[in-house]
Amino acid sequence: MTDQVSPTVPPGPRSETEPRDPRSLGEIVSDVTTDLSTLMRQEMELAKTELKQEMGKAGKGAGLLGGAGAAGYLFLFFLSLTGVYLLDEWMHQALAALIVTVLWGAVAAVMALTGKKALQESNPQLPRTQQTLKEDAAWARAQKS
Repeated sequence: MTDQVSPTVPPGPRSETEPRDPRSLGEIVSDVTTDLSTLMRQEMELAKTELKQEMGKAGKGAGLLGGAGAAGYLFLFFLSLTGVYLLDEWMHQALAALIVTVLWGAVAAVMALTGKKALQESNPQLPRTQQTLKEDAAWARAQKS
């Protein structure tokens, strides 16, 4: 907001008895209400934008996990069969299948932990929005003074 001077008030130094703002109380309340409304709309827009960015990061991590699972499924299936047939040359087929199953269980656990870490790295706290809300609160307190 700019400091507006009424045409009836001559420019120059003000005396102690003159009001600081020549606007009426209704005009001041109207201006503050308009400013707060605009400010809230801008804050909501910032929050939406920030949330979209963070959800994009989380979506990318989830998509990569899903793609790795789908592509890796067939690979693991055939690799497992190959491992069972190779181990079957030296031991009972059931023991060979158990060894291959335990091995892929360990691989699945590592992949799950890596995916969980990627999802945790997304930041849903919206730091810029929080900062501007703090600034807005400080501005509103200054307006009361």
